[in-house]
Amino acid sequence: MQTIELDIFGRNGEFLGKKRFYPFMGENIGKWIAQFRESQIHLPLGMLNSGRVDFQNQKLCYIKHNISDKSHALTLTNLIPCAVFFSVRHAIPAAWINDRDQFLYPNNLWEKDSTFQNNCLAFMLFSSQNKITSLEDVNHFIPFSESQVGAKEAFEFNFMRRFINGKIKDSKPLDSTFQASEAKEVFAAGLELWKYYHAQDFNDSTNPYNANASLYDIKAHFQGFNDKGKMNPPQKAQDSYYKDLIGNLNFTLNSLVQKIEPKIYEYGFLLE
Repeated sequence: MQTIELDIFGRNGEFLGKKRFYPFMGENIGKWIAQFRESQIHLPLGMLNSGRVDFQNQKLCYIKHNISDKSHALTLTNLIPCAVFFSVRHAIPAAWINDRDQFLYPNNLWEKDSTFQNNCLAFMLFSSQNKITSLEDVNHFIPFSESQVGAKEAFEFNFMRRFINGKIKDSKPLDSTFQASEAKEVFAAGLELWKYYHAQDFNDSTNPYNANASLYDIKAHFQGFNDKGKMNPPQKAQDSYYKDLIGNLNFTLNSLVQKIEPKIYEYGFLLE
C-alpha cells in the first residue's frame, strides 16, 4: 500500500489543504514510553496517565497524584521522557482532520536535543493538563523557590527547583538552558502568577492560604468550581488581574509550542 494524499475541504466547500495517509507497520508511542517505566520507585512524583495513542483521546493524557498503577509513576529518572511524551501529545490541538492520527515510536534524535527536552518540561509544568494538587499529596512540581514567589511559609518539598538547578544526584542544571530558550518566557509568566497568589490576603476561611499550592491549586483559588465540582474557566474568575496573568501564561505556552511542534515531526513522533 502506498501513501495517499487527499484534498481537504471545509463545511462550506473551502479548500483547507491536503492530508496524507500512510501505511505503517511500526510501533506506537505507547511502546516507546513503556521502556522508561520503573519497577523500583523510591520517590514517586505523581502519575502520567498516558491514555490511548491518537488525537481523539488527548484528554486521557494528564499528570496527577493518584498512582493507581505504579507502572505509570513519574520519577526522577523518567521525568524528562515523560515530559517529552506529555508535550508531544498536547502541543498540537486535536481537530476533526487529525483525530485518528497515531503517535509513533520516535527515532533517537530527541535524546541529544536538550533544548527540546527542557521546552517539553516547561510545557508540562505549566500545562492545563497538569492536575497535580497539594490537597491530594506532596506537591513536587513547584519550579520556584520560596523567596522568588514571596511565600509566607516554607515549602514542604522543593524537588522541582532542585532538579532544575542540578542539585539532585544524577540531574544536570537546566536553568541556563531555560534562560536561553522560549521556555524563559513561560517561567517568567508562571512566576508572576505564583507571586500574585502568595501576595493575597487570604481573609476567606473557606479558601485558605496554601504555601505548597500547585498550578492547579492556584487556578482553583481564583476560578473556583461549579455546582458539579468542575473548575470554572478563567473568564469566570472575579479577579481581572489574575485573568491577565493566566492569559499571558497561556500566550507564552502557545509561543513555546511553536518550537516544540516541528521537532515532533523531525523526531518521528508523528508523520506529516
